[in-house]
Amino acid sequence: MNPIIPLFILPAALVLDMILGDPRCFPHPVRWMGRAIEIFEPCFRKALRNRTLAGGFFAVFLIGSTWLLTFALVSVAGNIAPWAGLLVQIVLIYYCISARSLEKEAMEVARSLRRKDLHRARQQVAMIVGRDVEQLDNGGVARATFETVAENLVDGVISPLFFAALGGAPLAMAYKMINTLDSMVGYKNERYMEFGKAAARIDDAANYIPSRLSVFVIGAAAQILAGNGALAFKTAWQDGAMHSSPNAGYSEAAFAGALRVRLGGPNYYHGRLVEKPYIGHKFGPVGIDHIKKGCELMLISSMLWVCILFVAIIIF
Repeated sequence: MNPIIPLFILPAALVLDMILGDPRCFPHPVRWMGRAIEIFEPCFRKALRNRTLAGGFFAVFLIGSTWLLTFALVSVAGNIAPWAGLLVQIVLIYYCISARSLEKEAMEVARSLRRKDLHRARQQVAMIVGRDVEQLDNGGVARATFETVAENLVDGVISPLFFAALGGAPLAMAYKMINTLDSMVGYKNERYMEFGKAAARIDDAANYIPSRLSVFVIGAAAQILAGNGALAFKTAWQDGAMHSSPNAGYSEAAFAGALRVRLGGPNYYHGRLVEKPYIGHKFGPVGIDHIKKGCELMLISSMLWVCILFVAIIIF
């Protein structure tokens, strides 16, 4: 790949996301990915009796197909005109980023909490978290919102731009399929314990390096925002591995240290209480104002990450 391409398209894609967010009226590849998962899941379940093997072939087929289709689209556009290839890459990578839409959804929850509309806040947070929300009080909703902002900085910004820098739009879209597969079939329940195992493991592997790189980015952003860069680093390395996910804990712990809040703890998932250790246990609880600060930290981290990738591409 010509190094000038990611040098130009990554900042452009992030700027598009900051301006447009995720308008509901726009067609979105992630929705098509979700539809493809729904269509092909029963096919692979019927083709192989071994659910783990079926799930593995299912995941590899969809990830590989996504990369191939994107590569073909970018190649065709580039053969028509170089600027068309660039434009297609910018738009496709923009679709892989979700910083602005994450901020919008989180701030809607914060506004509902400020209006003391807990019922509405629960409905809104249910759209962006995987836990049960019926029993959450104001503090629980605020914490769930803050945690999803911290975790999805990696899924929605750090990782897709990392893979875009390595392999352009095809690799970024392949990552997005990995992430979508994990969100749809990577559950530890009766239906997906075996079938979704490969999708979950691939997602863990894909996010392993970006999640740890995020600590440095969040630490730098925390220093800019609140002068707590050192505490963000310290909390991430002390508590990052305590999360049930091998990756999510690092960004969450960095956010916890940056804004001095306590995350984690027990939560209900699909009606079952799951005991989780606290992250940043010595800090105070998450409040409504922390949601806005968490969004600011996420946006600053996103811009810093593009700058870091920009410099890295020039050097390497």
